[in-house]
Amino acid sequence: MADRPVRGTPGWLRETNDRTALALLLEHGVLTRTRIGELSGLSKPTAAQMVSRLETAGLIHVVGEVSAGRGPNAAGYAVRTDRMLGVAVDIDATSLRSTIVDAAGAEHPIAVTPLAARTPEADLRLAIDAACSAASVDPERVRAVCVGVQGALDPRTDELTYIETLPGWPKRGIRHRLEDALGIAVHIDNDVNLAAIAERTDGAGRDTAGFALLWMGDGLGLAVDQAGAVHRGASGGAGEIGYLPIPRAAAGPDPAAADLQDLIGGPAVAELAAAHGLSGDLLGDEAAREALVAELAARVAVGVVPVLALLDPELVVLGGPTGAACGPRLAELVAAELRDAWGERAVVATGVPTHPVLRGAREHLLGEVREALFDEVSRIAV
Repeated sequence: MADRPVRGTPGWLRETNDRTALALLLEHGVLTRTRIGELSGLSKPTAAQMVSRLETAGLIHVVGEVSAGRGPNAAGYAVRTDRMLGVAVDIDATSLRSTIVDAAGAEHPIAVTPLAARTPEADLRLAIDAACSAASVDPERVRAVCVGVQGALDPRTDELTYIETLPGWPKRGIRHRLEDALGIAVHIDNDVNLAAIAERTDGAGRDTAGFALLWMGDGLGLAVDQAGAVHRGASGGAGEIGYLPIPRAAAGPDPAAADLQDLIGGPAVAELAAAHGLSGDLLGDEAAREALVAELAARVAVGVVPVLALLDPELVVLGGPTGAACGPRLAELVAAELRDAWGERAVVATGVPTHPVLRGAREHLLGEVREALFDEVSRIAV
């Protein structure tokens, strides 16, 4: 980051004004010089100077004209969102899904790359290139990548744990290794934590003081949002709820289940679906689907009980492929299962049923990409 101008100096004032203009353009989209002046409370000459500096630096550009009423049309300016880019990546056992993230937070196509027996560097490079190709942007513009993995990264040691789905990925030094190889900033996070970020931003977690997201897919996970911050634990491994043993009193749904993964993990749900004559994505006869969801609700309630006992969250969100597929009906039946022992509890279906991990990674990168643009403002102010 460039040396910041001393507070109170002309350079500091220019930077402050330019940051204000850039922030307004990111918030409102296309604006004229006059409108930037009105929104910022600065004079027309000062607004014109801000726009001129940002345009000369290549941070904004003219994107057309805006009607000025009775007078001539005025030039409309917008942020050059291709100046700094990020790539959000979601990795599972078979593939990498990736998408471009720009400073405007615009939606871009999602590219899918098979996960092969390559090095982590090669896998990520292909995912980045695929996302850039799908969005028709220059890979050289990519400054950072956020990777969601089915595992945990210890921030103290840069060590990955619970990564059975990532054969060939080293356990130690992975982030530094990737940054050295790719030449960009790399952020690695648990996929369920990223899904919780998406839930807070775009889903059921909005406007809550906090919530717990129970992720049900091939594996299980739990993410805890506390006032907008995800609790990751000392080693980054908080929320590995699938390893929790089944209490004897709750062994009724499946006496052979040893832990929650056995009870409501992906293989268990697939077996239940087959027994009810449903496909792997839980589609089929409506009566059979209702019977499956009812049976599954009793099992899911077993997993929610320790969450209530330990965390007492305002809201429990049922997410992941299973939560999304079963929707509000599963949430309703789980709440009913809990009512006698725990009273009325708020249990809801995910509000981000598609690509929640990518959406969470995009939200993380959005801040990084925007800060990189603001750093450019600091450089032109010096």
